[in-house]
Amino acid sequence: MTDDLIGILELEALEINRFRGRSTDPGWQRVFGGQVIGQALVAASRTVEAARRVHSLHAYFLRPGDPEQSILYEVERIRDGGSFSTRRVLGRQSGEPIFAMSASFHAEEPGIEHQMPMPDVAPPEALPDEAALLAAIEERAPAAALRFWRSPRAIEVRPVDPEAFLGRTGAHRSQASWIRFRMPMPDDPVIASAVLAYASDLTLLDTTLIAAARWVFDKGLMVTSLDHAMWFHRPTRFDDWLLYVCDSPSAGGARGFNRGSLFDREGRLVASVAQEGLVRLARQAEK
Repeated sequence: MTDDLIGILELEALEINRFRGRSTDPGWQRVFGGQVIGQALVAASRTVEAARRVHSLHAYFLRPGDPEQSILYEVERIRDGGSFSTRRVLGRQSGEPIFAMSASFHAEEPGIEHQMPMPDVAPPEALPDEAALLAAIEERAPAAALRFWRSPRAIEVRPVDPEAFLGRTGAHRSQASWIRFRMPMPDDPVIASAVLAYASDLTLLDTTLIAAARWVFDKGLMVTSLDHAMWFHRPTRFDDWLLYVCDSPSAGGARGFNRGSLFDREGRLVASVAQEGLVRLARQAEK
């Protein structure tokens, strides 16, 4: 799947402002949200001059995507100013919109520099690898999740606190994981940003469940992303480890709000993320 992730981000150009993307099926009933974010970002980026890099995106998941169907992306060129460009992207399947995103692009220029510090955590080499995590979830995870974890995957995840990651501890509203793309990144900065956007949808919504000592695969839960926002602060290569620090400031009304910060090994804050998701308990899910 590592090669395939790059493949699904290389969209087919149908005509001006229209692109088509295919899906991979990791065993889920719907398209992974990070895939749609990444593909929509590539579609928008292909209509912007190369000197302007994405600095922010804001997206809504409107309907579940069918992994058996291709997705049509339509780009609207909202504005090209002196240093900023704005694009709007609509993803469709069977004529129905499933995803909407606005993205802004900026030509790099000098300015004030500061950032929040990276937390002091164990390095990825000192943490259990995914084989150890798989052994820990084999008795709890449904068959579809096990197929996903056992198959070769593009993004490797090493939680700093595996017990919290697996929903075995409560009273925490945050988690951190080291993540990386398993293969060397291509030189194309558009694809590099899209892979990072893809990965930003991993572990984020799960953070809502940690304080309740729940896991995303527990029975009686309906969990899905509603929206997603991301800000790209500094360029980075994702073929080395990044620390993804997530917290959940609020949960209520069957929704959970989560924030994420991505740091490279040198401690640079390279991107920030925010997302709200639907988190329904069993009785609500039946309605």
